Formats: sequence, structure tokens, C-alpha cells
Amino acid sequence: MNYLNIIKNGIVKENPTFVLMLGMCPTLATTTSANNGLAMGLATMFVLICSNVVISLIKNLTPDKVRIPVFIVVIASFVTLLQMVMQAYVPDVYASLGLFIPLIVVNCIILGRAEAFAAKNGALASLMDGIGIGLGFTLGLTLLGICRELLGGGSVFGITLLPETYNMLMFVLPPGAFITLGFLVAVINKIRN
Repeated sequence: MNYLNIIKNGIVKENPTFVLMLGMCPTLATTTSANNGLAMGLATMFVLICSNVVISLIKNLTPDKVRIPVFIVVIASFVTLLQMVMQAYVPDVYASLGLFIPLIVVNCIILGRAEAFAAKNGALASLMDGIGIGLGFTLGLTLLGICRELLGGGSVFGITLLPETYNMLMFVLPPGAFITLGFLVAVINKIRN
């Protein structure tokens, strides 16, 4: 098994944001800034990597009848750990992401990768899959956050790049998330084809 291809696959061919169109709730809601997009992507990536590895290690011990509940308990455990660490060490980031941190438990990307990949492969391959899909999701959210922050506020990662007269508030509001995502998907599809 080629582990670099697994990582590349998660970033390019099966990018959760731009190709599979999964995890749209946090994608659209938390990307009002590049910082929020990056933080949400990294938080999801942590849970994805850890849960993939654990699920791949316990796959033979888990009866088929309780497979999904076991996966959710594993994922919820890592989300709870993440929540506690974020509250203790980066409370500002935790406050800005708010409700979307606990909602990582039900993110279809994580449960989907647990079911489709981690439950059928070894720990190392599952680790690489978590890294690839996690990087793809993080890059997607960060790119969307950069575009929305630049167009809506004239800055990127808090650094002002455009004068205030060029700001378009719509891009930091919910309709701007849909419009920006649509344009980014179109551009990425054009590049991929």
C-alpha cells in the first residue's frame, strides 16, 4: 500500500470540501475568517486521525451489531478531549468556534472515514488516511476562510490588505459562504479537469 497516495488522495481526489462536498455545516458556518477555518480544520483533523487509528485497532473486537455506536463513542471521546484542551489552552479559539466543536462528533467526514476506511484497513494506513482527509478538509476551510475574510473584511489572518472601502460585508454573512464555496468549487473543478 502506497501511503503517500493515500495522503494525496485525501487532499486532491477525495477532498471533503471541494470534491465530496461533505461537512458543509462547519464549512459554511465557521469560515468567516482564515483563523476560524484553520482552527476548525485542525480540530477536525485531530479527531479524524485519532479515531481512525483507534477504530482500525479495535475493528476485529467490535461486533457488527454495535459497530456504529462504538465508532461514535470513540469519536466522542476524542472530541471531549479536544474540547477540554481547547478550553484550557486556547479559550479564544474555543469561544469563536463555539457549538461547532461538539458537533465534530456527528461530522459525516469522520464517521464516513471510520466506516469506509479505518474499519477495513490497518492502523498505519488509517493514520495516513486521517492525515490526508484532515489536510484536505483543513486546506478547504482555510482557503474558504481566506477568501471570505479578504472579500468581507479586507484582511487575511487579521492582516489588513484592502482598504475599508473595498469590503463587502455579504461575504462574512451566510449567503457569502455559499457564493464563495460555489466559486471555489467551480475554479477547482476547472483546474482538475
